[in-house]
Amino acid sequence: MPLSTLIAEPWSHYGLMDSGHGRKLERYGPYSFIRPEPQAMWAPALETWDADGEFVPGSDEEGGGRWQFHRPVPKEGWDMAWEEIRFRAQCTPFRHLAFFPDMAPQWAWMRERLDKGNEALNLFGYTGVGTLAMSAAGANLVHVDASKKSVEAGKENAALSGMADRPIRWMVDDAAKFTAREVRRGRRYDGIILDPPKYGRGPTGEVWKLEDGLPGLIADCAKLLDDKSRFLILTVYAVRMSALAIGELLKQATANLGGTVEMGDMAVREEARGLLLPTAIFARWSR
Repeated sequence: MPLSTLIAEPWSHYGLMDSGHGRKLERYGPYSFIRPEPQAMWAPALETWDADGEFVPGSDEEGGGRWQFHRPVPKEGWDMAWEEIRFRAQCTPFRHLAFFPDMAPQWAWMRERLDKGNEALNLFGYTGVGTLAMSAAGANLVHVDASKKSVEAGKENAALSGMADRPIRWMVDDAAKFTAREVRRGRRYDGIILDPPKYGRGPTGEVWKLEDGLPGLIADCAKLLDDKSRFLILTVYAVRMSALAIGELLKQATANLGGTVEMGDMAVREEARGLLLPTAIFARWSR
């Protein structure tokens, strides 16, 4: 089965400026940051990097570390935009900036497949940029995340975008349990996106391990689709898993729905010389 590459191109508020020697230099609005990037095994294009801040990883393998700032950066975050969506970026303790810019091609792809009044579900929805992208297309949204802080950030981003009154249900819930309940209720959706972490905990301490929980979750998501549904998207970061593996998982789960399954890498195009930095793998079913 052929593999695809989804490429996030730079836009006015974000760009991958340079990468190499295990790090990357990015611009987020008016600020620039250096972060670890193990897949940037090549040499950088620029001799020196001038950044406002840098995330210095810890010595453990669990993603620890801390930010070091060379110039003042607003601790409470700053406003950014993608298309008509407004949201707040922020230096988080988890080394990222409160949204994932490599998801931009997925946001655009989903919007093209939703019409006004369609029903869409965003599982592990985080701070809601993808939710707002789909809502802006006129869809009714259910946004689910186990973190109350992330859901509140999503609501704030909706207000920043002038979308506070849109039909969005903001749910603080365990994604797997919520999805199983939706199956029992006989619910259906036109589109579903899920971006599960490698490891996590639900709001009441539920433990999530990707390799254990993903097959059952995908099976339940497929039960929420019918002959009028448009898509099911799965993205996976930071795990020893191939695009072929998650593609076959999705293909089996949606076998009775018709349509097609696409799988491959997600990547960001570097501004310095145009090379592609891989960031994640994905699989998506569509009709």
